[in-house]
Amino acid sequence: MQRLAGKVALITGGARGIGRAVADRFVAEGAVVVVADLSAPEGLAHHFMQGDVGTAAGCTALITRVIRTSGRLDILVNNAGIQAPTPGDSFDDDVFERILRVNLIGAATCAREAIAHFLSRPGGGVVINTSSAHEIIPKPGYLAYSLSKGGMANLTRTLALEFADRGVRVNAVAPGATLTDMNQAWAPDPVKRHEVEAHIPMGRAATPEELAPVYAFLASEEASYITGQTIHACGGLTLFGEFKQNWAS
Repeated sequence: MQRLAGKVALITGGARGIGRAVADRFVAEGAVVVVADLSAPEGLAHHFMQGDVGTAAGCTALITRVIRTSGRLDILVNNAGIQAPTPGDSFDDDVFERILRVNLIGAATCAREAIAHFLSRPGGGVVINTSSAHEIIPKPGYLAYSLSKGGMANLTRTLALEFADRGVRVNAVAPGATLTDMNQAWAPDPVKRHEVEAHIPMGRAATPEELAPVYAFLASEEASYITGQTIHACGGLTLFGEFKQNWAS
């Protein structure tokens, strides 16, 4: 299918993992894709722009460069994200603030710049935010990450409501455990991976390629009447699988 033919898409954090898979899928759907990241890995076939969405200036410069070089922007995928331990009783201030700047404030700033462009010409546009199952499931020891993804839920809903009648759609995808570089602490280890997957009702982690079609759908006109929603592509993780047996009733 060529559901995104003629569209220009920017994917932040798109050099690897979920972002890379989304970039590949968007190209297959006919889009012109610009990948933004801190650095480009070898073999990246998409248009690449180096950028840091952890600063307001970096976000503004990135959106401006995409529009200048591509002539327009139709789809923004706020995918850049980082995580690190931030225990609630002993987190490092700099680490805490960096996570919030990249994961949440950067997404809001990129969305601000993209939406201003969408409103400046006919046709509107689409914003898709990468959230997480931890948008609703607490992640003890990772307070900043949990806050950033919880905030992503209301970022998505608030922007969607603000611009719903002006041709701008804003949605989010919330993955669960996914086999990406971010999860190398457990993914390659059979014992640790089993411990993670034991909590997933479908019994396994996702591949990035399984998630990419969800983004493509939300970016396309097939989702023309959908805004303000978070699709939890999490293998049922948000169903709280521990309650499959009615031990509490």
